[in-house]
Amino acid sequence: MNNLRCLTRLLVCCWIFCLPFALAAQAPRTSGEGPEATAEGVVTELYDLVTFDAGATPDWDKVRSLFLDEAIIVLRTTRTESTQFTLEGFVQDFVNFIERANVEQTGFVEEIIRMESMAFRDIAHVLVLYEAHIPGGDRPPSQGVDSFQLIKKDGRWWIVSITNDVPNPDNPVPAELRN
Repeated sequence: MNNLRCLTRLLVCCWIFCLPFALAAQAPRTSGEGPEATAEGVVTELYDLVTFDAGATPDWDKVRSLFLDEAIIVLRTTRTESTQFTLEGFVQDFVNFIERANVEQTGFVEEIIRMESMAFRDIAHVLVLYEAHIPGGDRPPSQGVDSFQLIKKDGRWWIVSITNDVPNPDNPVPAELRN
C-alpha cells in the first residue's frame, strides 16, 4: 500500500510539473514568433499569401489575419484614378481579379523586388517595389510600389493601410527602391 501511495504521488508530481510544458506546446503563437514578429515579416507574408500556383487560390482568412479590421487600402486602378477599399473590399477586388483574369487556372505571382523599412517604437513604414505577373501569360511582368503603414499592438505587427501606385516614364521607381 505504501508503494502505491509513493507511485501515486510521483505520478501527480510529474503531471503537475509537465502540464505547463504540454500546454505551452499547444499554445498559439505569441509575440516574437512567426511573420507577425516584424513589420517586414507581415509584409512579406502578404506577398507570399497572394502568390499562388495553378489550381489554388489564396487563403483569405490568413490574408485578413495580417490586417487591422479597420484597415484602408488605396490602389491605383486606372492610369489616372485610385480606389479606396476596406479590408473586405480589397479581398473581394482580388477575388474578382482572379475570376475575371481566370488566374486560378494559371496561378499568380507577386514578389518583392526591394523593400525599405523604418520603424519607431510601435509604428512602421515599409516601402516595397514589387513585380506581378500571370505565369504563361502574354503580358510581361509589371512593377508597382506599395507603401505600408503598420502598428505593433497586442505583441505583434498589423497592417493599418496600404497605398499603391505604378511607375511610368514620367514617374519612375523612387530612388529608395532602385538598384
